[in-house]
Parts: sequence; C-alpha cells; structure tokens
Amino acid sequence: MAVSTTATAPLASLYVGDLHQDVTDAHLFDAFSEFKSLASVRVCRDSTTGRSLGYGYVNFISPQDASQAIEGKNHFSLNSKAIRVMLSHRDPGARRSGIGNVYVKNLSDSIDSVKLQEMFQKFGNVLSCKVVTSDDGKSKEYGFVQFESEISANAAIEKLDGSTVGGKKMYAGKFVKKSDRSLPSPEAKYTNLYIKNLDPGVTEEVLKEKFSEYGKIISLIISKDENGESRGFGFVNFENPDDARHAVEAMHGSRLGSQVIYVARAQKKAEREQMLHYQFDEKRKERVLKYQTSNVYVKNIGDDITDDQLREYFSQWGTITSAKLMRDDKGMSKGFGFVCFSTPEEAIKAVNTFHGSMFHQKPLYVAIAQRKEERQAQLLLKFSQVMRGFAGQSAVIPGRYSSLYYPVPGVSTQFAARPRPGMMYQPFGMRPGWGADGYANYSIPAFNASPFHLVSLLYHSDLYGYIKNKLLCQNELTKNLT
Repeated sequence: MAVSTTATAPLASLYVGDLHQDVTDAHLFDAFSEFKSLASVRVCRDSTTGRSLGYGYVNFISPQDASQAIEGKNHFSLNSKAIRVMLSHRDPGARRSGIGNVYVKNLSDSIDSVKLQEMFQKFGNVLSCKVVTSDDGKSKEYGFVQFESEISANAAIEKLDGSTVGGKKMYAGKFVKKSDRSLPSPEAKYTNLYIKNLDPGVTEEVLKEKFSEYGKIISLIISKDENGESRGFGFVNFENPDDARHAVEAMHGSRLGSQVIYVARAQKKAEREQMLHYQFDEKRKERVLKYQTSNVYVKNIGDDITDDQLREYFSQWGTITSAKLMRDDKGMSKGFGFVCFSTPEEAIKAVNTFHGSMFHQKPLYVAIAQRKEERQAQLLLKFSQVMRGFAGQSAVIPGRYSSLYYPVPGVSTQFAARPRPGMMYQPFGMRPGWGADGYANYSIPAFNASPFHLVSLLYHSDLYGYIKNKLLCQNELTKNLT
C-alpha cells in the first residue's frame, strides 16, 4: 500500500517483525497512519501460498517520523501480538554478521520484551529486543538483544551475565548461529584424546609410555571385546590441555607398531555427527559450484541407449568426465540422463549443438543441469509471468477461479509468435522467440491471446506439466468447497 507523494528524498525504511498471521497491509497502514510522512507499507508474503511471512516494511519520507515510529510503535500490540520495529538493514552481510547480538536465557516469566530492553538499553543503543514466546504468549525464558555496536554488547554481557533477575540467575553471552554451535573452535581447550588404528599388539603400557612423553596422563584405556582382545581404539586423558594439543600434533599420522595411528580430540557422538554432516555439506557445495555449469541434462533418450553410446555421442564437443543414464529398480532406462564435461565452455557448445538433434530416431532435449530447487523456482517465476501477462494481475489470486478457464473479456496480452510444433526441437540459434533455457521469450511481437492459444503455447514448454498440476489442484479445491 502506497501513499501518493511528490517528495524526492530517499525513504527512511523500518522493519516490522513478529506480525500476526492475519495482519494485512491495511492493518499496518492504520497502525502507522498517525505519522504524516508515511509513504508506503508492505506485509511480505509467500509467493506460492500468499501467507504472511510474519514481517513487513514501513517507509517514511521524514527520518524524524521514522525515529518517532520506532519509539512509539516498538512492542506495540497489533492484533493482540507485540510487534518489533527497527531500522531496516539493507546490507545482508551486516544483518548476518552477528555483531552486537546478545543471547539471553534463563529469564524469569515476568520479563517481557519491554522489560528486557529497559535492562539492556543503559549499555548502548538497542536496535532490536525480543523475548521468545509460545503460541499462547507465554515466555520461553530466552531472548535476543541487538546492539548498534559490539562494545555495547560486550559491556552488557560483562555486567549482566550471572546476575539475578526475578529470582533467576540470568545468562547473557554472544549469539552463535545454530550451524556453528556444535562445531568445535580451533582454539577450544581439551584434554581427552581419541586414538584409533591401534595394532593388536599395542598394550596400554606401550601406549602410556609413548604418550607420557608429552605430559602427565590422568587416565588411559584401550577398548576390548568380550574376549579381552583390542578393538583397535582407545582414549588418553591428559592433565594439561597444552600437553594434549602437543600430543595430537606429534602423534597423529605417526607409526605405532605396524599401523599408522589416528589421534584427535575425543568428541561426543552428537558432536562427531554434526562435524561429519558439516564436512559432507561443504564438499557437496564445492562439487555443485565446480560442476554446476559443466553438467548437461539430456532427456527423450531411446530405451535401448547405453551409457557408452551416450558418452560417445557427446564426446564430439569435449572431454567427458561422466555420462550416466537414470534407470529404475528393474534396470530399465527412465529416458533421461546426465553428461558432465571437463569445462563449462564444452557443456555450452554441446547444448547449442545437440539440443533438438536426432539421436536414434528421437529428438533430444539438452540443457545445462539444474538442482530441483532451482528448477522449481524458475518454473514458478515463468508461471507467474505468463499468468500476469494473460490475466493482467498476480499469478496467485486467492478465492478466484483461474483466468485460464475464465478469461477476463477484452484483455489483450503480449506473447511471442504462435508456437510452431515443427520447430520445437530446433537448436537455440534457429528458434525465433525461444531462449536458451527452453522457455518462450515474451518480449517480442504481440497478438491477442485466447485461453486456447495459451494452452497451446504452454504445451511446448516445461511449464505445461507444472501449470497442469496447479490447475488440477485448484479444480479439486473448488469441487470440495462447492
């Protein structure tokens, strides 16, 4: 919702969080309408479902009004729920850095967001303050305080951590992202070591003699089975953390008996699983970044085609690192597969050359491979563009029938020339009106679209299946409602 204005000054934007699901743009506008320089408001919503994401933005012409809105509307109750109001940070790096962010827990039930802010604001400018609550409004006894500076955050932690408020000893410390909480810091101190790959002949006496060179050992054990035989791993616990670190540095990868041993800090099972998951995720991301433009998706492949035939056919345009057809549980081809080239340039040449080419009497569809999430997001974007162009409104129209079946009279839309079935599989460079991603280009010549033209157009693109499913679901919903 926007307010007409001729002002050219940059807007002062406020972030409004913790919004009730039922709060609309109109509610947000009414809540801030007392400020005369109010320019616009917006509740952010999910692009698919239209549901509120629980936050929005309020823009002012006057920075003074924005400051007064923060003071007057922060923790203001809107639809029976207290909202948070703060200056909007356009830089995502600043938002995610965690600078000045304090985590507070073990709070008394009597402490709400207002009281928490009163406790912390004496140490500096508080940008945001929140006590986390359950659906029924009860405190979960923890919260977050965002300071403008790290100095203020450190001063508040030093003074308030361990203090007693409302009969409970409060904890205050620097906020740590969930993904980093279980990962050990390189500077973490430890005394207990885990050793594996132990030779069956290595006894606890031998192990103690070897590791005692680095410091005093409190306890040592080699794990044994029910027959008293070594399981090949054990633990050594030092008195001093520095001695433990030196032992890891010296002994890891060294030979003890006939085996090269592994020595590292002993970890709990949950911590070890988190570390392995993190390492796996990092390697997966590296592979995705490395091959995301070198991997080619191929479909409409004949059932009798083998991996070797696919590799041989595509090897004309470069070095292939892998070629694989997807098969079902019975080993039957699913009609599609992937060819990975050594460089992105080779992959692009293969796409431009082989897309639409005949391979064993079948025209191939060839494109740069995408992850499922990326593909779904692209299809959704294209679907929205088509429906906006056809109906002259948003693709998501809550409470209405699809304009594909109930067209708005007299609406004229911009589309490419009528689809040409005979050119469906032609290479990109020879296909007027079609882009390299396999979708129609809607920015050139126009004609008056009818629902039947739209269906015909969509049939010749990957949007068809997606939109078909969306419309079937919408029809089923309509039947249930009626």
